Amino acid sequence: MSGFVEKPEPIQVPGLVHLHTGKVRELYRNEAGDLVMVASDRISAYDWVLPTEIPDKGRVLTQLSLWWFDQLADLAPNHVLSTELPPGAPADWEGRALVCKSLRMVPVECVARGYLTGSGLAEYDQSRTVCGLALPEGLVDGSELPAPIFTPATKAEVGEHDENVSYEEVARQVGADTAARLRQATLAVYSRARDVARDRGIVLADTKFEFGFDGDDLVLADEVLTPDSSRFWPADQWEPGRAQPSYDKQFVRDWLTSAESGWDRKSEQPPPPLPQHVVDATRAKYIEAYERLTGLSWS
Repeated sequence: MSGFVEKPEPIQVPGLVHLHTGKVRELYRNEAGDLVMVASDRISAYDWVLPTEIPDKGRVLTQLSLWWFDQLADLAPNHVLSTELPPGAPADWEGRALVCKSLRMVPVECVARGYLTGSGLAEYDQSRTVCGLALPEGLVDGSELPAPIFTPATKAEVGEHDENVSYEEVARQVGADTAARLRQATLAVYSRARDVARDRGIVLADTKFEFGFDGDDLVLADEVLTPDSSRFWPADQWEPGRAQPSYDKQFVRDWLTSAESGWDRKSEQPPPPLPQHVVDATRAKYIEAYERLTGLSWS
């Protein structure tokens, strides 16, 4: 059992129809048929959306995605139409709301990995493969792969795990041509972002993208290259053979699994609220990632 500890009531805005509440985002449709995507300050861990929010997190995700969309514009068109606040929207949506094209979304999480960790490491330790792709012997947690790999996953509902699938399964689900286009675009965008991050002292270990179709054009959608969708490691602390320090919600995961939280991850009980020191440390880590990548000051 998992999902929302406390599912929020969506804000109602004249002229907007609420479509969906995700782990972090609220999705609306405006009268023109475009989508309005609003990033909240919610945070999730271990398939639970927690009851405690991280101040500014939604704005960081939105502004960092916009910065990356600009860096990638020559490689992949994106779904953003406007950053203007819809009429009647609450002031708190400033900086966290995007008006986007309505796309025919491809039901695949497009994951690129340049380093071995997470679920990829678990599979490698058993079979020397990741998503069925054979990898050389001798790799450890944090090893750089010989070349980036495309390791797609199925898109899960809130509270469920994404499941890694083979490229062949993706081709069966969406067609061989679309699968090939997804793989090419995912690896091209990852490679560009990896190089940009490396120049800023950050290792981009892996990331996931979502794509949709606007007519025949494959378009990058949702968020891109944020600490929620990517593993960013400080390059000067990268050391294969151990878990790497990261720019994400590791403070949250570590506290939830500590004795201090009193929470049993294997139970069906929802996690408790986060203490202020964990909230502050997590907010600082998101902002540090934004500032190091963009070179801009958050304040």
